[in-house]
Amino acid sequence: MNAKYRKPLNITLTVLFATALTLFIITFAIGLPIYCRFFYYIQIKTLKMEEATGWSYQTIKTAYDEVLNYLTLPGHAFGTGALAWTESEAAHFADCKVLFNLNLSVLIISGAICLTLILLDRFKVIEFARIKGHRAYLVSAVVAIALPLIIGVLAAIDFDRAFIVFHAIFFPGKDNWTFNPNTEQIIEVMPEEFFMNCAIIIGVGLIAFALALIIADVVLTRRDKKRAALEKDANQNNSAEG
Repeated sequence: MNAKYRKPLNITLTVLFATALTLFIITFAIGLPIYCRFFYYIQIKTLKMEEATGWSYQTIKTAYDEVLNYLTLPGHAFGTGALAWTESEAAHFADCKVLFNLNLSVLIISGAICLTLILLDRFKVIEFARIKGHRAYLVSAVVAIALPLIIGVLAAIDFDRAFIVFHAIFFPGKDNWTFNPNTEQIIEVMPEEFFMNCAIIIGVGLIAFALALIIADVVLTRRDKKRAALEKDANQNNSAEG
């Protein structure tokens, strides 16, 4: 490839990689409480759902599994096991399924983009650009932490308004996000504490992933600087001997 076009191409692909990696980190973290079902099973006991609802562990687990099968697997009809549900509730979870599928799609696509570009860089087809010696994934890690943090702060300031905006953007004209526990019983086994714990595990997963990338960049950048210094000293010694 003409050297004139190689640098702009490398910069463009580096930006694409950083963007895709940011999306991968965020959607990966969101997927942790969704696809790690044991995270919910543990909370059946720790949140004392059996005592609070009067239902057995197996009844609660089966209800949750049926809902998650519907949300995450193709070809599954909506159901809540032995618990009661209404068409309005089914419509609500149909909306949730759209978001779950969106998260999974972004996770797969962004992961595929990252893997492809990493391989192209590894085999010297392209070369990732750097910012003052730092790798592109340092930017991804920082943005992946900062973006949800900013959104979280804004939501914490006025959660009701944030929820209204979210609902208006993704589900305009729909009003199926409130439940009657007498006729829509699945909400009884998804208490606020459970969703709070989901938020915590998402935050921990996101921060852990991002910190691992930041640490890797710091270590590798120091190694590169040390190697460059040794090569410079070696060249100076060779020049002096010559």
